[in-house]
Amino acid sequence: MDLDEDAVAGAQQLLALARAGDSEAFGRLTAPHHHELLVHCYRMLGSLQDAEDVLQETLLAAWQALSGFELRSSLRTSLYTVAPHRGLNARRATRRRSPKEWDVPGVQPPVPSRLGEVIWLEPLPDELVGGEVGVSPGPEALYEQGESISLAFITALQVLPPRQLAVLVLRDVLGFRASKVADMLATTTESVTSALKRARATMKHHQAAVAGRQAPPPAGSPAEDALVAQFVRAYENSDVNALIALLTDDVFMSMPPMPFEYEGKDLVGEFWHLLFRADRKYRLIATRANGQPAFGSYVRAADGLFHCTGLFVLTLAGNHICALTRFETTTVPRFGLPRSLANLDPQIRPDHWARSPVR
Repeated sequence: MDLDEDAVAGAQQLLALARAGDSEAFGRLTAPHHHELLVHCYRMLGSLQDAEDVLQETLLAAWQALSGFELRSSLRTSLYTVAPHRGLNARRATRRRSPKEWDVPGVQPPVPSRLGEVIWLEPLPDELVGGEVGVSPGPEALYEQGESISLAFITALQVLPPRQLAVLVLRDVLGFRASKVADMLATTTESVTSALKRARATMKHHQAAVAGRQAPPPAGSPAEDALVAQFVRAYENSDVNALIALLTDDVFMSMPPMPFEYEGKDLVGEFWHLLFRADRKYRLIATRANGQPAFGSYVRAADGLFHCTGLFVLTLAGNHICALTRFETTTVPRFGLPRSLANLDPQIRPDHWARSPVR
């Protein structure tokens, strides 16, 4: 037998064992798809925690449906037939969540530009993004992996109605053909085509706002490193003017699950002037989320320790920052970052500290 025949024979053997009740065989059969499915569920829900729950529901449903699976289609396709339905159910439930109220003691925020429509959003560690490496999208895919996992793209997806979101991800991100998507969603090809047309129009509207921006520097490039180092130095020195100089004129700042959104240098600068009071000292630890630079943010407390205040994710455009998203402290452990830090050696330069994430 050649390698393909060996693989099919091995899969058939694992399938037979799984049908006989061998959960370990089922785990080995589905394990190669876990990361990709997790990222798929994350795209649908915008929340890693919710995505993990839906992944487990998907695997359980697949386990219960093994008797009808004959390997006539790929296991990957069969799993994607289950996942969208579980994701759609979860999305309908999560849309009923309430936004969080402002909870920063001693700081009264400026009046926001608007209250955000997408509030329950979480960052995705880059090590999970890497779970899709080696997965080839189908012939209908329109988005590259990096674009399809960026915070801007994930946020735009959450505005779509659930069915349109599922269709767009299956067609334009994963590249399944319309007829296959219709089978997965138990609908018609005409319905898929109609939903996709509406979804693409909505996404085009959201993307038009940033169409003229410069492309971000490549991840890990000298240009990205230099911009990140400038941000860290300014932030840790509470140098608001230096921070503002790094921003685009139309910079956008959000802080889910609080709905406050701020747009423009002046308003973001006003917010930072309130945040960087004389009695506050900050430290940052670098990581990456959604393919973008990110930082655990720590503020010094009365006990001398630096306690985590949240996670910042930067969106870059050329040699400037065009968006900042601040997430809750509950997201920090996902990135291997500590809840608190001892007082730092003053000889440690901010740019050096930023390059030394705790793992």
